Amino acid sequence: MSTVEAHVPGVFYRRPSPDAAPFIEAGSVVEAGQTIALIEIMKTFNEVKADKSCRVSKILLDDGDEVDVGQTMFEVDEP
Repeated sequence: MSTVEAHVPGVFYRRPSPDAAPFIEAGSVVEAGQTIALIEIMKTFNEVKADKSCRVSKILLDDGDEVDVGQTMFEVDEP
């Protein structure tokens, strides 16, 4: 198991807009470079992208949660 940490501080979002489906769910298999979340800082949205292909085993934050640099957002496993 490995983790995905926040690279910037801000507000965490799992979806691109309030009425949209989440980028991923627990159990999703993602490809390297795929957007998996957003972090908002002062009305600027920063994409969180998967560094490698993996399976998301656990999502540790909810939409609107504040996140700090280095905070774990996801637990992932090899696909």
